[in-house]
Amino acid sequence: MNSEPTSANLNPEEFRRACSRFATGVTVTTVEGTEGAPQGLTVNSFTSVSLDPPLVLVCIDKAADTHLHLRAAKGFAINILAEEQIDLSRHFATFSGDRFDGISWQPGLHGAPILGEVVASLECASHSHFDAGDHTIFVGQVERVTIHAGPPLVYFAGAYRKLG
Repeated sequence: MNSEPTSANLNPEEFRRACSRFATGVTVTTVEGTEGAPQGLTVNSFTSVSLDPPLVLVCIDKAADTHLHLRAAKGFAINILAEEQIDLSRHFATFSGDRFDGISWQPGLHGAPILGEVVASLECASHSHFDAGDHTIFVGQVERVTIHAGPPLVYFAGAYRKLG
């Protein structure tokens, strides 16, 4: 009889390494915070869900500072980073102060910040959210998109990569 491995004996580091073999784009998910200040973090767990209606999702760690703001928000934005925005990705992934100090942005729908020079932005109304282990899956209904030319920032096997 074949036995399937279960999560009880799955090595978390091995799981993380396996998932890193899937190339992803890099986004900064932004939201107007509960006190009105902009909030955001680097996210690569992003995907489209539906064309009709247009839905996307992001997965956010429950321990992230931005998590509580997303749960309370009427909407959020997905900023798809350009190839040359590695520093911006690192900034939103690691900086713990005012992440928007010195960053070029403008308020979008629902007050969510739209970052400058991204290859695309998707402005979303909050649709639903679901608990999923140590993360929450936030689903947004896309209300407006902006697209700019240029290659996207890509992440694969723990490093930033270039297409081509």
